[in-house]
Amino acid sequence: MASVKELKKDINNVLGDIIEAVYIVEAANANQESKEGAKVIDEAIETFDVLIQKVNQRGVDNRKKHLNEVRQELETKATALVEKVNKLG
Repeated sequence: MASVKELKKDINNVLGDIIEAVYIVEAANANQESKEGAKVIDEAIETFDVLIQKVNQRGVDNRKKHLNEVRQELETKATALVEKVNKLG
């Protein structure tokens, strides 16, 4: 399994890319700072905060299983956010 450091990097990179994609879609459509785009960005930031908090949790019974669940949650939420970004365009 990848280290905690790698998981944190993955969370940061994936959600950062989604936020960047929102800005690119808005720029391409000449629709700067739309309310829908702002909602997606806010949701990405909230997801980041929640996932990092879960990674930093101490005292879990099975740390490896817990981190795998966090990774799966990242994939699920990132997929949902990408679908929302696709709807912006």
